[in-house]
Amino acid sequence: MHKNAFNPVEIPAWVWDRDESREILQKRDVAGLFNLAVKYDGASQVRISTATGISQGRISQIIRGQRQVTDLEVYERIAAGLGLPDHARMLFGLAPLDIASPTGDYDDSHQEQTDELTARIEAAAVIDPTTVMILSTDTNNLRLLDRRRGAAAIADKMRAQIAQIERAHRHAIRPGIRAQLAYVLSETAALAGWQAIDTCALSDAWDHHENAISAAREAEDSALLAYACGQQAYVLADLGRPAEATELLQHVRATYDRRVPGHLRTWLAAAEAETAAILGDEITCRTALDQAATLLPEGDADPHLPYVSLNTHHLARWRGNCLVRFGDPDTIEDLQSALTGMDGTYNRAEAGLRCDLAHAFLAMGELDAAQPHLYRAGQLVTMTGSRRHGRRVKELTRAATRGLR
Repeated sequence: MHKNAFNPVEIPAWVWDRDESREILQKRDVAGLFNLAVKYDGASQVRISTATGISQGRISQIIRGQRQVTDLEVYERIAAGLGLPDHARMLFGLAPLDIASPTGDYDDSHQEQTDELTARIEAAAVIDPTTVMILSTDTNNLRLLDRRRGAAAIADKMRAQIAQIERAHRHAIRPGIRAQLAYVLSETAALAGWQAIDTCALSDAWDHHENAISAAREAEDSALLAYACGQQAYVLADLGRPAEATELLQHVRATYDRRVPGHLRTWLAAAEAETAAILGDEITCRTALDQAATLLPEGDADPHLPYVSLNTHHLARWRGNCLVRFGDPDTIEDLQSALTGMDGTYNRAEAGLRCDLAHAFLAMGELDAAQPHLYRAGQLVTMTGSRRHGRRVKELTRAATRGLR
C-alpha cells in the first residue's frame, strides 16, 4: 500500500540483527541507515524527512555522501524517527530508552557498547596539555589554509578535526583537560561556522556557532563566547535579518565589552558597523566605526586571539566595505589603503575588498577603473570557492554590463 509523507518509518525488527545493519550502526553510517529505511520499508526521502525532522534536501545530500552528521541531537532524532530498538540505539552510540532493561536478550550488544565506551574514555584519558596544544595548532593551521585556499579545499580536514576534538571532549573526564578541549572545540566550530557562511550553508553555519557558543561557555572564556555570538550575527545578516544581527551585536558588546581584549572589542564594534550598514542605518554605522578606530590597539595581532586578525589596514577595509553602501567619497581611499597593506595571504578577504572597490568605482561611473578589480575578484573567488563573494561578483558584473550599454 502506498504510504504518504506522514506515515511513520517502520523497519522490521529482524533487520537490526543483520550483520550489515550492525556494521552500519557501529560506524554511525547515517546514509546507510536511510538506505535501510528505503530498502526495507520503501520510505521516500520525504517520509524520512518528516520522521526525523531533517529537511529533504539535507537527507538527499547525506545519502549522496555530500553531508555528514556530527550533532548528537540529530543522531537522537534519526534514531527516534527510524524506530531503532534499544540494542540498535546502543550500537549507534546512544543511550537506551528502556533503562531498566536496556539490552533485552542482546547481552553481546550490551557488552560491545560497554567495551566501546570504556575504550573511548581510556583513549581520552591519555590526552594531556601537549596533545591539546597540538590540536589547537592544527586548528590554527587550518585557519591559515582557509585564508589562502578557501573552505572547499579543506572541507574534509575540517570535518575530521571537529570530529576528533568532539570525540576527545565528549569522553574526557579530567575537568582541566575537558575545559581546554572545550576551548579548542569552540575555536574550531567558530571557524567551521564562518566557512559555512562563506559557502552560503547558513543552517550549518548556525549549528556550528551554537556548538561554538556551548563549548565557550564550558571553557568559561568570555572572549571566545563573545566572538562566537558576534560571528553568529552574520548568519542573521545573510538571512536578510540585519536589524536582529545589529541588535545581537549591540547586546554582545554591552555584555562583554569590558571583559575582552582590545582587538576583540574593535572587531565587535566593526561587526556592528557592518550589520548597521546592511540595515541602512548610517548613524549607527559611523558611530560604531569611530568606536572601532578608537579601540584598536597598536600592533597587528593579539597572540591570545588567533581567531581575530585585525590591524589598521584590516579596519580600513572594513570601513570601506561599510561606507561604500552610503556613497561616501572617502571609500576608495580607505579601500586602496587596505589593499596596499594586504600581505597576500588573505585571498578570500581580498576578493571582498576587490568587490568593494569595483562597487565604489561603478557608483562613481568609472567603469574602466572598476573592471580590473572585478576581474581579480573573480579570480580569487575561483581560487577560494567563496559563494558569498561569487554572488557579489555576478551582481557587480551585471551592473558593469548595464553601465556599458
